[in-house]
Amino acid sequence: MKNIQFYNQHSEELLQNYTSVTFEKVHASWKLFWPFSGEKILDVGAGIGRDSKWFLDQKCTVIALEPAKEMRDLGKKHTGEQVQWLDDSLPELSHTIGLGMRFDVILVSAVWMHIPPSSRARAFRKLSNLLAPNGRLVISLRHGDFTDGRSSYSCSIDELAQFSKDACLHTRLVTEAEPDALKRSEVKWQTVVMSLPDDGFGDLNKVRRIIVNDSKSSTYKLALLRVLLRIADAHSGCVLDRTDGEVSIPLGLVALYWIKAYKRLIDVGNIQQNSNTKKGLAFITEDGWDKLTHLTADDLAIGAVFCGEEAKALQKAMQATIKTMKDGPINFIYSGSSKDKKHEFLTVAPPKRRQIESSIVLDSTFFESFGSFVLKQNLWECFRLYYSWIEPLVVNQWISEMQRFEANRENNITLQTYHDCLVWLDKKHDTNRVRTKVEKLRNNNQVINCVWSHQALKGEYHVDHCLPFAHWPNNDHWNLLPTCSKSNLEKRDRVPSLSRLDKAKPAIIEWWQQAWDEPSDQQRFFNEASLSLPNIPPQCRDFEEVFDAMGFQIKGVQSRLLVREW
Repeated sequence: MKNIQFYNQHSEELLQNYTSVTFEKVHASWKLFWPFSGEKILDVGAGIGRDSKWFLDQKCTVIALEPAKEMRDLGKKHTGEQVQWLDDSLPELSHTIGLGMRFDVILVSAVWMHIPPSSRARAFRKLSNLLAPNGRLVISLRHGDFTDGRSSYSCSIDELAQFSKDACLHTRLVTEAEPDALKRSEVKWQTVVMSLPDDGFGDLNKVRRIIVNDSKSSTYKLALLRVLLRIADAHSGCVLDRTDGEVSIPLGLVALYWIKAYKRLIDVGNIQQNSNTKKGLAFITEDGWDKLTHLTADDLAIGAVFCGEEAKALQKAMQATIKTMKDGPINFIYSGSSKDKKHEFLTVAPPKRRQIESSIVLDSTFFESFGSFVLKQNLWECFRLYYSWIEPLVVNQWISEMQRFEANRENNITLQTYHDCLVWLDKKHDTNRVRTKVEKLRNNNQVINCVWSHQALKGEYHVDHCLPFAHWPNNDHWNLLPTCSKSNLEKRDRVPSLSRLDKAKPAIIEWWQQAWDEPSDQQRFFNEASLSLPNIPPQCRDFEEVFDAMGFQIKGVQSRLLVREW
């Protein structure tokens, strides 16, 4: 209120100051993101309308917000009737939200320093929810106190970066501190541009809504979203059917990844996952989960074999998980009204009722025996293409949810603990199987060659992730290759070029044939390949076919994640 009174009392003076510099000069730093003709603009804290007038001259639709009446009246005269003015301000924006509009550019110029830090997270959420797909949120930060009676608070890039991450926005530009356009030596400005990505179908906005806006009493919705993201990225070969714009994947695979997602959180971290501790977690049962606490998440790997009580308990745990998913997130993630629900996901029961088996292999046939999980093809492709952007946002929101639960606050769980318990794979144990195989072959006097240099490995050696673990966490047999230390250190976290891969083809296939010649090893090798690589049928037993698919996977990961080439 104090600041609004100041702007009312000094409106004429400020009119002269603000119009003495042009839009082009003040906002030159974010020129690449200036609006196009026809775009919808929200000018927050529009003042006397200098910026709004420029937007109008670019043939944009402009709504200007200004809570100070004297400034607003001057602004109306300056811009003319084609700019619509509203008496509204942050953090409420109640009148603006009531319009039901989404904006291509939201400009918050010389305003953020007036918003108390305690209100900024709320203000940012409201601004981000007003963005259209591909919309840009532009906020200028003032560094330097006022000497004329106005109140202000310090601003920081780090604060905005966290808000942007929480709201699932992509930070596009952060400028260096720049001199004040009105030549006030004690004042510097920085500008931050953030955007709401768009996949062309509105699915990114849908995913963002689930992450940020959907009500949650537990972490179930986030878990299902993260599981589907992981499967879409890591197991492109799992698709059972694509018809009528929908994709079907094995329901058992979804259930397995749900268990893997919660394993470290519950069995290792003992971290609360819902707001009501008395209610418990529906998928934790005595005959299922409770009999598997000795297993790690990494033990539940594709191709693993389980027998006896472990096999029965795992199947019980998966059945309980499927029921939990159907009763919970699958039922409550929908668009439309509660009376006219359009569910985003559905499940289809298997052709015949499955029986609990005493011996199981975690392969396609086993996963399909639980039925299928169906989602829109556009959403599936959205998960695949934007995994590297969406997955960290889901993790961030999952941590935020866990931090608000009472038991977790009482236990003073550290941020690092949350992150450690949310990893998909434990990198410390990712090469053990290959190293054991190398030592066994060496003890049998077999020569092991570096797949990249083709030289015999003597003494110390490295195990290379052909597709770098840092970019695409995968410990499948086909992705782990013996190399000399020189080649591995030179490759680093890059993907091999197609020409380099082609030269290495004989050595890679020779290694696969050497290492995975036993029936049980081959079964696991091809089970992993058929689920994680494109166009590999479950019955494949051809190493060359796997090699060709690996080449396609490398190009796919490289194009999606922009990984450097070696």
